[in-house]
Formats: sequence, structure tokens, C-alpha cells
Amino acid sequence: MEIKVTKKAAKYINKYIQKRGKGIGLRLGVYNRGCSGLSYKLEYVDEKRKEDQVFKLNGVQIFINEKDLLYFNGIELDFEFDGLNKGFKFKNPNIKNKCGCGKSFQI
Repeated sequence: MEIKVTKKAAKYINKYIQKRGKGIGLRLGVYNRGCSGLSYKLEYVDEKRKEDQVFKLNGVQIFINEKDLLYFNGIELDFEFDGLNKGFKFKNPNIKNKCGCGKSFQI
């Protein structure tokens, strides 16, 4: 299982956890949504769940539910500033199709 978190993404995650005043990492997941079928889900983690796999990358902990692992193999999580917009960007080599707006995908 290979997952990458860029230094920019790790820095933002740590900064946001400090701003929240609590948290131990970021949980990545997927859910059924959008015109292509799946969308990414992100949430800050305050405690580990028994079904979580934990990855320590660039100084942050990434939590992924065992059932979602297959969607994240080879993925890179980045954080980008684009004009007035900022946010996490997923670079997933396994995507076979995605919708026009880029919010949902198929593997």
C-alpha cells in the first residue's frame, strides 16, 4: 500500500489541528456521490477507530477505513492555493473516469 502526503498538505493538516486545539490526524474515505459514482471524504480525527489503518507520512497521521483502502493505493494528497481558492487535491493513478467538474470519479 502506497500513499503520499506532500509537505504542503502535511503542513496544512498540522496547522489546522493546532487551530482546532485537538485532533490526531486526518481520515480519508470515499462515499457514493456525484455523476461518476464516488467522491472523497475528509475529516479530522480525534480518536482512532478499530477499523482504521494508520499511515504516518511527513509528520501527520492519515487514517483510512479498511474497506476504503483499495481506493487510495498509489494516491498523493496535496494542498494547493489557486487564486482565492485553496484546498486538498487528490492525485489518484487508479481513476478510470471522472465527471466534468472533477468532484466524482470511478475506479
